[in-house]
Amino acid sequence: MITLAVDCMGGDHGPSVTLAACRQFLQQHPDARLLLVGQSDSVQALQHERVQHVAASEVVTMDDAVEVALRRKKDSSMRVAIQQVKDGRADVAVSAGNTGALMAIARYLLKTLDGIDRPAIATQMPNAKGGATTVLDLGANVDCTAEHLLQFAVMGSALVSVLQDRDDPRVGLLNIGEEVIKGSETIKKAGQLLRSAANRGDLNFYGNVEGNDIFKGTVDIVVCDGFVGNVALKASEGVASMISGILKQEFSRNILTKLAAIAAYPVLSALMRRVDHRRYNGAALLGLRGLVFKSHGSADALAFEQALTRAYDAARNHLLDRVRTRVAHAAPLLAASEHSS
Repeated sequence: MITLAVDCMGGDHGPSVTLAACRQFLQQHPDARLLLVGQSDSVQALQHERVQHVAASEVVTMDDAVEVALRRKKDSSMRVAIQQVKDGRADVAVSAGNTGALMAIARYLLKTLDGIDRPAIATQMPNAKGGATTVLDLGANVDCTAEHLLQFAVMGSALVSVLQDRDDPRVGLLNIGEEVIKGSETIKKAGQLLRSAANRGDLNFYGNVEGNDIFKGTVDIVVCDGFVGNVALKASEGVASMISGILKQEFSRNILTKLAAIAAYPVLSALMRRVDHRRYNGAALLGLRGLVFKSHGSADALAFEQALTRAYDAARNHLLDRVRTRVAHAAPLLAASEHSS
């Protein structure tokens, strides 16, 4: 049994979405158990033989400052869910709540792995090859050093090896051009570190990539700082919404476009499924001594169920052990790079 601790109160919609997603998730995963964390009158609405209710009297809102979530709301559903992982009662925690608060609480309770300075947020974006490109960091670290980018590459390689069953995933460094001489001093140094890591066999470094390579599927992993990564993520979601909106408008104009829509439905349906960002929901907080996954705050039941599934897959395939192993293998280079900085 894989046990997930679910913050049922987090996100824009709370239990109305999280419980519906949990119900569907249980139907699809007979070897999973759920610890539903939240205010008793809310989480009790879902009764199931593989469900246990864990009371939490407080809720971290999307507007709460990190200090409030960390220091004042010590019985929040978010904190209690992560505590289940720390205490060994759950294999992974999932929340759609405040990202800053989630990262702060997870880091405070679980601590970071040896050799990792900062945890990173990693998720997948659809690409033209029919798969997905994993991008990190997506907002946890706005200002990154070259050493942090190296750590992200090592952890991202472990994530992709688990979720996509690839032993030697290709890593790209996001830059303003493919040439080695381009980019800031931080990016140039990160490129040197990544090439050294590749020479040691710690990862498979492709080289510099540009923004369009994320969606072309040029590499399996794209490494960048959190500011750039978050912009890329929001832009991709915006493009997906725009495509959906345009199609709906065009095929509701008149009888001819409606007929065309009927004829093209199979193709359009496949396209919409490919670009639907809800199906890629669920970001891993990498670098912690426990597994935590973040769902988009505005997720509906379909999207939150995807986050649960991604967290389940990570726990079932021993993501934490894979990250530890890769970090340990790269430890000499990580230590050397930190000392040189």
